[in-house]
Amino acid sequence: MAEIALKGQMKVKTLKADFKKAFGSTLRVYMSPTCKGRMADDEATLASIRGEGAKGGELKVVGQTKVSSFEKKIAEMYGIGVQVANADDSALAANDVTLCGAAK
Repeated sequence: MAEIALKGQMKVKTLKADFKKAFGSTLRVYMSPTCKGRMADDEATLASIRGEGAKGGELKVVGQTKVSSFEKKIAEMYGIGVQVANADDSALAANDVTLCGAAK
């Protein structure tokens, strides 16, 4: 079963690489939970870009998780925005597909 674990000490580039390896889809990481504005720096840790009032912590994610649930959970926990895109990063995934299904 495909799965990844997110931690505050994890760098954005590591998260993106782990996500791609586990689920085959691409992850876009933004500085705001609305996914508007600038992208997060690949060298930043999740804790360092965490939004004000966000609790952070550790999160395990499995491939059967729906895209919408994953994006919402990241916004709640870390106060940042993520969007799941297909494998070649040419289109965003539909919210009702699974993380593994988003790669197609």
